[in-house]
Amino acid sequence: MAATITQRRWDLLLVVTAAPHSNDVITSALRLAQAVLDEGRSVRLWACGYANMLTQTTHGETKLINTRDPQGVYPSSSRIVRDMLAANPGRFAWIACTACSAERGATQHISEVRLRSPMRFVSTIEGADNTVFIGGA
Repeated sequence: MAATITQRRWDLLLVVTAAPHSNDVITSALRLAQAVLDEGRSVRLWACGYANMLTQTTHGETKLINTRDPQGVYPSSSRIVRDMLAANPGRFAWIACTACSAERGATQHISEVRLRSPMRFVSTIEGADNTVFIGGA
């Protein structure tokens, strides 16, 4: 008798396709994810396109010095994602699209990021109660 595989359900899937630093889309996506997490719900984020640059190990832990606030310390995007994952185990997940990552040379993701083939995109959508695309085509 074959075993039945039960797919994990997520309350929200965010599909982020915007390039970092092009506008406020990434900030909006992270704020939306945090708001859903604050309600005790679960969020999975699928990074497409240049959004895969956010979780590169090359960013280190902090951004470069801010000349307007040289004493300030600001976390890098990789650190923000890592902290969100650590603070919400089992309720927050970050997926990097393998094709998008490879096309952009973004292949050094932090270890907490899951790599998924675009062939699994539809099943990822099916595993979410709600899906929101942010950033355009």
